[in-house]
Amino acid sequence: MNNKKTILSASVLFFLGVFTYGQEKDSIKAHKDTIKTNTVEEVVVLGSRAGARSKVDSPVPVDVFNVKESSIILPQTNIGQILNAVAPSFTSTIQTNSDGTDHLDPAQLRGLGPDQVLVLVNGKRRHTSALVNVNGTPGRGTVGTDLNAIPSFALNRIEVLRDGASAQYGSDAIAGVINLDLKRDTGKLAGQISYGGNLTPTANDHTGDFDGQNIQLDLNYGNKIGTKGGFFNITWSSQFRNPTYRAGTESGPIYNPYNAIEQRALNDGVNLSSLFTNIGSTPNSQQIVNYIHQYAQNVSYFSQGLQNDIQGANTISALQNVLKSANFTREQLNYFTDQELAYRGQTRKDFNMQVGQSKLNNHQLFVNAEIPVSDNWKVYTFGGYSIRHGTSGGFYRRPSESRTFTGLYPNGYLPQIGTDIQDISLAAGIKGKWEGWNIDFSNTYGQNSFTYNIQNTGNTSLRFASPREFNAGGLRFSQNTINLDFSKKYDVWEGINVAFGGEHRYENFKITQGEEASYATYDVSGNVWNGNSVRPTDFFGASLPGGSQVFNGFKPGNAVDKNRQSVAAYADVEFNFTNWLLVDAAARYENYSDFGSTFNYKLASRIKVAPDFNVRFAGSTGFRAPSIHQIYYNVTSTLFTNNQLLEVGTFSNDSQLAGLLDMPKLKQETSKSASVGFTYRIPSASLTFTADGYFTRIDNRIILTDQFLRANVPQKAQEAYDQLGINAAQFFTNAIDTETKGVDVVISHNVRFSGIKLDNNFAINLNKTKQVGDIHSAGLLQSPQLEKVYFSEKSRVYLEEAVPRVKASLSHTLSWKNASLYLRNTYFGKVTGADIIDVNGDGIIDFNEHQQIGDKIITDLSAAYQFTKNVGLTLGVNNLFDIYPTKNLTASTNNDQFIYSRSTSQFGQNGRYVFARLNFNF
Repeated sequence: MNNKKTILSASVLFFLGVFTYGQEKDSIKAHKDTIKTNTVEEVVVLGSRAGARSKVDSPVPVDVFNVKESSIILPQTNIGQILNAVAPSFTSTIQTNSDGTDHLDPAQLRGLGPDQVLVLVNGKRRHTSALVNVNGTPGRGTVGTDLNAIPSFALNRIEVLRDGASAQYGSDAIAGVINLDLKRDTGKLAGQISYGGNLTPTANDHTGDFDGQNIQLDLNYGNKIGTKGGFFNITWSSQFRNPTYRAGTESGPIYNPYNAIEQRALNDGVNLSSLFTNIGSTPNSQQIVNYIHQYAQNVSYFSQGLQNDIQGANTISALQNVLKSANFTREQLNYFTDQELAYRGQTRKDFNMQVGQSKLNNHQLFVNAEIPVSDNWKVYTFGGYSIRHGTSGGFYRRPSESRTFTGLYPNGYLPQIGTDIQDISLAAGIKGKWEGWNIDFSNTYGQNSFTYNIQNTGNTSLRFASPREFNAGGLRFSQNTINLDFSKKYDVWEGINVAFGGEHRYENFKITQGEEASYATYDVSGNVWNGNSVRPTDFFGASLPGGSQVFNGFKPGNAVDKNRQSVAAYADVEFNFTNWLLVDAAARYENYSDFGSTFNYKLASRIKVAPDFNVRFAGSTGFRAPSIHQIYYNVTSTLFTNNQLLEVGTFSNDSQLAGLLDMPKLKQETSKSASVGFTYRIPSASLTFTADGYFTRIDNRIILTDQFLRANVPQKAQEAYDQLGINAAQFFTNAIDTETKGVDVVISHNVRFSGIKLDNNFAINLNKTKQVGDIHSAGLLQSPQLEKVYFSEKSRVYLEEAVPRVKASLSHTLSWKNASLYLRNTYFGKVTGADIIDVNGDGIIDFNEHQQIGDKIITDLSAAYQFTKNVGLTLGVNNLFDIYPTKNLTASTNNDQFIYSRSTSQFGQNGRYVFARLNFNF
C-alpha cells in the first residue's frame, strides 16, 4: 500500500511540469537584507576567485541553496539533513548504536568519504570533528566535519561545488567543496519555534503512537554598525530532541536457571553474589550449595528432572554443570525466560535496545560582523560556540551473561553512552583594496571536542563497589589557519583575473585518558589486576571483565597530545580570452611537517557555444593529507588470553608495534579528476538544464583495517606481537586505490502568472565507486592471506555499496499571495547491507553474500501561511507515506533488535515526521 501511494505521488509530481534542482526559491514574503547580497538563486562565488558570476556560466558545477528562505517551509532543520533532502549528490543519515557517531552524522559528497569534501564558512576553511568514525557505518575510518555544530538559521545560503578543487582550496577538496554563507541581515529580529515528532505505527518499538519529539527555537538579530555598511548578525539556536525506538521484540534467551534461583534468594533477602568473589576459591561453598538447593525448589516451572539434578548436585562444580546454559537448547532457555519474565512481571520488550536516533540537547551561538575602517578597507569577524549533549544506547547486558554482575543488576541493564560535544570557532580578518589589488588577511581558529560520560553501566570486575557512571576520557582537535590572499583584474582581452596567496595551518590532536575504573580490571582485593592476582568470577567461573561496560575508557597509554603544521602557496589565473571562451588555471604547493609536500594543479574551461548554451570541462589533480587523528588515534583493551595479559585494539601509525611490523608511515591520498558537462537555458520558458559527468581516481586511500589476529599473521609478525604482549591489532594505512564515476543532471523551471509562482526542481546523481588494483599490504603483514583483513568484505561494502548509487530529488514550490505549498519526492537507490549472511537460504554463506536494501521514494509535504508581515505558520510532514527501509533478514537482526539495517545510509529508520513551525520577525 505504501509503495502504491509513493508511486502515485511520484506520478503527480511528474505531471506537474518540468522540474529544477539547485536551490529552494523564495516561497514566503520576507524582509530584504539591508546589507545587500547578490541574488542567491543565480550568482555563485565558489570555485572562482574572480568574483560572482551566473552559476550556468561557471566552468565547474555549483549548486546554490537558499537556506534563509527555505528554512521556513522545509521539514528538516539541521544542515546535514537539509542537504540530504535537497542535494542528490550529498548523503548524510542519522546513525544508531555506533558510539559517538550516533551524535555526529557522517556526510558524503558524490559517494566519496566524509573526509574528502572540504567545508568552508564565509569562504574560510572549517575545522573537522575530533571524532574518528571507527564503527560499522559508511565512512568507517574517516574524520569528517561536524556540519550540525552550525545552526542552519544562521545561514543565508549554501554553495556546493561538485568538482575536485584541491589546487584552489587545499587538502580534502577531492569530492568538492561546501561553502556556508552566513546571514548579513540587519534591522530586525527573526525567529522560529518548531515542534514535531514521529507519528508512525513503528514508534515506541513498533507499538505505535508518537516518539522522537523535537522542540527547536531559532533566533536571529542583526543591526547596522555605523553608516558605511557595517553590520553585525547574531544567531541563537536551541534544540531538544527525544530518542526514537525502532527495535522489535527481544527474541533471544534472557534468563537461565541460575538467574531464577538467584531471584528467589533475593526475594528472601539472600544475595548469592555476596557469598563469593571468586567461585573457585570461596571458603563457604557448602553454604552456596545449600542455598541453591533451597531456593531452586521455589522455581515452579523447573521440571521434576531438573529439580532432581539440582538436588543431586552437592558441589559447586556439579551445580555449574547442571545449570550452565550450554546444557539447554535455545528453545529451553527461551522457555525459562518466558516463565521468569511472567514471574517478575516483565515483558521481552523491557530488554530491548534503544535502536533509533539518540537523545540530543543542542545549543548554538553564531555571529557574523563587518566594520568598515575606511572607504577601501573593512575588518570582519565570524564564529560561534555550540555545546551538544547526546545519549545513545548500547547492547543490553542480559542477566545470563558473564559481563553482567547480577548482584547489582539482577535484571541486567541497558548501558548508555553520553557525549558532550563542544565546538568553538572564531575567524577575524581585514580586507580591502590597494593599488587595484583585492587583499584579504585572516586568521581562523576552530576546536572540536568529544567527552565520553558512560552511564547506567558498571565495571563488572568491581562487583558491588562499581560506580554506575564513568568519565571515559575524550578527544579534542584544534586548528588555526592564517591566510593572505591577493587578486586583481586586468583589462586584457575580455578580462584576466590573477590571484595568489599563502596559508599556514597548525593542527593539534589530543586524547585524554578516562578515570581508572573506566578502563582497569580489578582483582578480588579491589586492586588493579596485575596478571597474577586472583580475579573475581561469576557463579560459573567466568572472569568478570573490567572497564566500563559498552565503552572502555581511554587508558594512560592511549593519551596523546600531538601537533603538526603545514604551509601552502597557490596561484589562480582566469582568462576571458573572448566573451565565449573562459579558461581557469590553478596550482598549489603545500608542505606538511609530518609527511612532506605535494603539488597540485587544475585546468577548467567554459565555452559559450551559443548565447544560452555552454560547454564546460575541467581536469585536476588533488590530495588529502592524512588527518592528524588517523596518524595518532589509538584505543586498546587488555584481555587475559592463553594465561597472559594481551593488548587488542587500534594502534597508532607511530606506535612501537607499527614500527616493529614495518608498517609504512601514512602519506597523502592523491587524486586525478576530470569532468565534462553543459548548461542550456531557454529564457522564454524559464527553463535551465545542466548535466555533468565526472571521474575521480584516488590512489593510496587511507582505510582502517580489520583486526590482525596473532594466530593469523606470519611468524616474524608473531614475534613482534609477542615482544609487546599483543594479541590483535588494527591500523590506519594507505591500502587501496579507488575509482569513482558518475553523472549529475539538474533541471530548473519556474512559472509566474496571475500572482502565482511555481518553481519546479529536479536533479539526479548517479555514481559508482569501486576499489581497483592490488591491495597495498606492507611490512611483516604483507601476505595474500591477509588482504581480506587489510580490506575486508564489510569494508568493501561500506565503501562501494552502503550509500545509494542513484539519488534523485523532485520538488515544487507553489506560492500565491501569503500562502505557499511545498512538495518534494526524493528517490533513494538500493544499497547493500554489510553483514555476510545466508541470503538465499541454501545453507551456504558465500564470502560476498549480502542482503540488498531496496530503493524507496520519500515524499515531503508542507504548507505555510503568512498571517501578517510579522507572523506565519508552517505545517508539514517529512516522509508523508511512512516509508521504511527494507527489513533485515533474521540473521542480521540480533534477536529482532535491528529490524532495519544500521550499516547503510539512505534516509534513516524514523518513519513519518510531522511538524508545526511558528515564524516571526519584528
